[in-house]
Order: sequence, then structure tokens, then C-alpha cells
Amino acid sequence: MKRKTLCLLAMAAFSAMLAHPLPALAQAYPNKPVKVIIPFPPGGTLDAIGRQLALKLSEQMGQQFVIENKPGGNGIIGADAVAKAQADGYTLLFNASTFTTAPMTMKQVPYGVAKDFAPVALVAKAPLSVAINKNLPVTDIKSLMAYAKANPGKMTFAVGSVGSAGHLATELLKKNGGLDYTVVPYKGTAPAFQDLIGGQIDGFIDPILGSLQYHKNGMLRVVAVTSAQRTPNLPDVPTVAETLPGYEFYSWYGLWAPVKASQEIKDLLNAQVNKALATDMKDKLIAQGLIVGGGSIEDFRKFQADDMAKSQKLITEGNIRLE
Repeated sequence: MKRKTLCLLAMAAFSAMLAHPLPALAQAYPNKPVKVIIPFPPGGTLDAIGRQLALKLSEQMGQQFVIENKPGGNGIIGADAVAKAQADGYTLLFNASTFTTAPMTMKQVPYGVAKDFAPVALVAKAPLSVAINKNLPVTDIKSLMAYAKANPGKMTFAVGSVGSAGHLATELLKKNGGLDYTVVPYKGTAPAFQDLIGGQIDGFIDPILGSLQYHKNGMLRVVAVTSAQRTPNLPDVPTVAETLPGYEFYSWYGLWAPVKASQEIKDLLNAQVNKALATDMKDKLIAQGLIVGGGSIEDFRKFQADDMAKSQKLITEGNIRLE
């Protein structure tokens, strides 16, 4: 009788495994709050998107996904904390494409992007806006380029962090447009916008979300976007390519885990991010001028590798270095 009972229990357990193919580890995850590190100050585009995602994951998975802003070292300090964290899925990194490009501008970085981090999901791509101080005698990208050429070396453009998409887009505009202006690094996008509005800086190229409200409120002026086509939320603003053919640039945002995190947890998180991107979060991202991401882990891995190759070429040719 005991043997028969044991056999029945074993069969029941096997049936349960078939009905729920994910291992117990992934099924139980998360059973406590998950820390999502953003390695830049609050207030920028990266922070806004990360908080939207964390809220959705919290709702879907029944545990709090808590954003922790850990700025410093051009994003290196926060990312390094994730690289060195226990690979149990309870410490994740939400970052922009700066994460993959900034190390290319530095002599020493305590981690390797491909070696120490596992891509989980691409969340969004972002066209950038070319924003200027409202007091400049400039109304569009054509007049901006004319003004810069008439005042060589006098204009200043902020970059939120060295090696970021905004930085590379700023250098590309300078190179392809034959312009001469000074690039000024900042520790995050929020202080850069403060100085742009205050007149301490002339221009700033950064994702549209950061400048949209300032533009609508008349606190600064967006004179162009870096996407191939005009964006729905700024239909009257031209693309850079309308004046400088072939110019196109984007930032992008993703979720990473320490490289040794289990495949089951990475797969679960990828599925949950894709689920979040199919909710009202999708409409919110589109309304903010973003292109919604999603897809498999392998899709994200290939996208990241291709983008890093393109960025490395631009950084090398421009001799972009963090001093």
C-alpha cells in the first residue's frame, strides 16, 4: 500500500511539472522586493521610463520593483554595483545605450558589458530632440546651423554623459554639418536642462521626453528631431535630415541582469517586460515620442551587439574620450 501511495504521489508530482514547466526557482521568483538600479540622477528620460516599467512589473509579479538611483562615474558606479551583486534576480540594471558606449570612451572600467551582464529585454528606442535656449536667434535646424557657422567656436552644447547617444548625436551633427561648437559634459540630463533653460548653455541633444514639456511651456525651443521621420508628438518640428540628408540617431533603453542569473529568471523577466509593453504602457511610451521595444532575449542581444559596433566606429573616428 505504501509503495502504491508513493507511486501515486510521484505521478502527481510529474503531472504538476508538466502543467508548470518553469522550475520552482522561477515560479517562486520574486518572493521579496527587487532592486532596479538606474545609474544616473532622477528626473531624466531614463528615470521616467524605468519607473513606468518598475510600476508595471510590480503590478504583474506581485512584488515591488524598487528604483534606486545610483549616479556617479558616468554611470559606471551604478552598473558596477549590479555586476558585483548576487546573481539571484533581485538586483537588476535599467539603463540607456550609454551603458554600452560610455566604457568605449574610458581607459579603465571595472566590468565588461558583454562579459558581466546578461541582456533581458529592449524596452524602447528614443528619437532625440535638438533643443536650444529660447533667447537664441534660431527657429529651426537650418538657422541653427547657419548661426553656428556664423559664430564659430562660440556656441556650447551640453551632453548628459560622455559617450551617451546624445553625445554621439551631438558629435555627428558637428562633424556632418561642418560646425564648430564646444561640447560641455554634465553629470546627468536634469542639470543640463536647468542650465539650458537658464542660458548657461546654448544647446542640448537628448531624448524628446526630456525636452517636450519645456518646449510646450516655452521654456526652451526644440528645432529638430534626429529620427528619420517627424514624430507624432512634435509634427511641426523638422528632422535634422531635412537639412542634413542621411542624419539619423536614437537612444535606447533596456533591462539587464548579472550575467550569472539563471536562464529561467531571465526568461521570466523577458516575458513580463513584453507583457508590460502590451499594456497601456505602450500608449504612454508612444505619446512620449518613443518607439516601443520588446522581443526575445536573443533579439536584444543582437541589437545590442550591432549598435555597439556602430558606436565604436563613431567614437574611434571622433577620438571621443572621457578625461
